[in-house]
Amino acid sequence: MKIVLASHNQKKIAELRTLLGEYIPDVEVLSLADAGVEGEIVEDGDTFEANALIKARAAAASGYIGVGDDSGLCVEALDGAPGVYSARYAGEQGDDEANLDLVLENMKGKSDRRAAFVCCIACAFPDGSDPIVCHGRVDGELLEAREGKGGFGYDPIFYYPPFGTTFGVASAEQKNTVSHRARALAAFAKALGERLTQEK
Repeated sequence: MKIVLASHNQKKIAELRTLLGEYIPDVEVLSLADAGVEGEIVEDGDTFEANALIKARAAAASGYIGVGDDSGLCVEALDGAPGVYSARYAGEQGDDEANLDLVLENMKGKSDRRAAFVCCIACAFPDGSDPIVCHGRVDGELLEAREGKGGFGYDPIFYYPPFGTTFGVASAEQKNTVSHRARALAAFAKALGERLTQEK
């Protein structure tokens, strides 16, 4: 079975392959390039689910099952921002430091520090059948300054109470047991495995 992940990120592809392998034997996860999908996918949805579906459907246009994901940080005191704009909150795509600085600036003086990392994974089928959509979420709170240099994005200011530290201090192995993406991926792997079993 071949599945196309709407990504060029080899780490994401390996992660999906490992998780799906627990539920679907002999699964092969391809990148967009592997499947011959060219050009940029425009993520112009206003929710994580909308963007994940846009990517999944673009990948499914290759003729294989398509999978897309979208994720970000949602801060209560900022009305859910940066949300779908997490990667480009400060303007330039992928400038983690600028994005993090802007969140800290916008959180100055705010007592409500609640925040959550949210991930949505969507799966589209080439025959147009109903997509699968799964969500993952991990709740924590924002510190007023960075703590730790591990992880990426907003990890150094995201304090996770069960760990007693930030995701920037926690090991990758620790983080991967509770992360929004790990939770969404596990739910998705199970749901896809069940859908394929029903169709046999």
